[in-house]
Amino acid sequence: MELNLQNKNALVCGSTQGIGKATARGLALEGANVTLIARNEEKLKLVLSDLPNNNQGHSYIVADFQNPTELKSKLDAYLTDNDGFHILINNTGGPAGGPIYGAKIDEFEKAFTQHLKCNHILVQALVPEMKLFKYGRIINVISTSVKQPLDGLGVSNTIRGAVGNWSKTLANELGQFNITVNNVLPGATSTERLSEIIKNKANKSGKSIEEVSDTMKNGVPMKRFAAPGEVANAIVFLSSEAASYINGINVPVDGGRTKSL
Repeated sequence: MELNLQNKNALVCGSTQGIGKATARGLALEGANVTLIARNEEKLKLVLSDLPNNNQGHSYIVADFQNPTELKSKLDAYLTDNDGFHILINNTGGPAGGPIYGAKIDEFEKAFTQHLKCNHILVQALVPEMKLFKYGRIINVISTSVKQPLDGLGVSNTIRGAVGNWSKTLANELGQFNITVNNVLPGATSTERLSEIIKNKANKSGKSIEEVSDTMKNGVPMKRFAAPGEVANAIVFLSSEAASYINGINVPVDGGRTKSL
């Protein structure tokens, strides 16, 4: 299957590690011009130097998703001197874990800013040129908690659900312009985020990291965690022309862990 991403420009958020990094690499392998965006410039430079490059125009933007005003300013400045994007990958590290009852108000506010406000800023900046291109792919990397809330991730469950509904509404509005909006819902994936979750569970339960990890794996029909590249494969496909009539859906990439259809 030809994914036809040559001459497509892709903006990949949270692209210095984990799923974001794997997605940037996957898009570059398929011929896209990839722009990385994250807050750590040294890490951005390292990822940029490692991207497959066959006369492609890769670049990066330094921006912090805790500061939406800065994000908008940096993005506007970039778009002044560069072409727009055909593909947007919204991907941001998840909120800290913990039960929802004890969560502080500012935890919700911080997560809402990072995951919804910043997504919206990016969409509003990029969609006008997607309309001119008559091609747009917006993929939001969220969580299986959109379908089934996860224990001990109260703030994340709440905000991820909001992003899911924002995305579905956007898909209904933008489909007429050949712009699709879809969500990829990773399950337990071997990233730094998962390592932190396992470590916290081990500390609270008194169990070893290995015991907690094995228990989590046993909750997955495939009895293992995903590799970041396995999630990235779904994202890259949804970014392509081959996915032209897939719009407004949630795609769990979780090895079958989610109990709902």
